[in-house]
Amino acid sequence: MRAYSEDLRERVVRAVAIGTPRDEVALTYEVSSATITRWLRLKRETGSLAPKPVPGPEAVKTKAVMAALPERLVEHADATLDEQCSWWRGVSGVEVSTATMSRALTRLGHTRKKSL
Repeated sequence: MRAYSEDLRERVVRAVAIGTPRDEVALTYEVSSATITRWLRLKRETGSLAPKPVPGPEAVKTKAVMAALPERLVEHADATLDEQCSWWRGVSGVEVSTATMSRALTRLGHTRKKSL
């Protein structure tokens, strides 16, 4: 899931700062009261509303698959997820799940719908 924009965060914090009730701010900007509380604490503690980096190591498998897939899709765009996974295992020796392959294809803007 993507982080909320800093612009939205600023507007929410500004609305609370001028005295608008949190429940009203939550309804207006379609965020939860817990999110407002978190943003206020973040602003107080760091002075910024920038989203925190995603914890954990970078996804190594997905990065490599993403680099290799565009060339593969030129020739084999209608291959199934299982076929794409088998190809990747043959090319790299690394096994990926169909879920990983699906996420990689989605990030590249490739639909899973096969051509007729």
